[in-house]
Amino acid sequence: MPFKIREIQAKSIIGTTKVPSADFVINPYTGCQFACMYCFASFMGRFVGEPTNNWGNYVYVKTNAVELMQKDVKRLLKRDPHPRIAISTVTDPYQGVEKKYRLTRGILEVLAETNYQGRVGILTKSPMVLDDQELLKKIPNSEVGISITTTNDKLSRFLEVQAPLASARFRTLKKLNDAGIKTYVFV
Repeated sequence: MPFKIREIQAKSIIGTTKVPSADFVINPYTGCQFACMYCFASFMGRFVGEPTNNWGNYVYVKTNAVELMQKDVKRLLKRDPHPRIAISTVTDPYQGVEKKYRLTRGILEVLAETNYQGRVGILTKSPMVLDDQELLKKIPNSEVGISITTTNDKLSRFLEVQAPLASARFRTLKKLNDAGIKTYVFV
């Protein structure tokens, strides 16, 4: 089955979450190109009419995500303290389509421009997060987590078919940490 990329207009971009480390979540995409065989987020397909077993074969791009963020951040800025935000709990914010659409970058730009003081956490498997390293430094309480399932690249390729190898993720963590960005590993 060929990989499908579909552009959609979202009604909102900031959602509430039950994730204990965040008050709100932002998922600029639905679906994920990394096709990890263990991914719990396959249930998200039901929101776009995709069957669970098709996970990894599609991404729905919320093309208006940055516009929505520019509008919706205003209500978050009124809160004291600013709420904690998790960027991507059911997709990867730095999967391949981010190179074209730059939605994650646009969202980070909004947070930097508004001097957002709440914690902004990003969880990814991709070294592409390094492209936004300077932008992350402009967000006072940013942090980046890298998901690592195994230290074995061969096993990593089997479990996470299209995701960057584990060794590349470790190098990404080191580079971010060396740049002064708060990092963590999600195991």
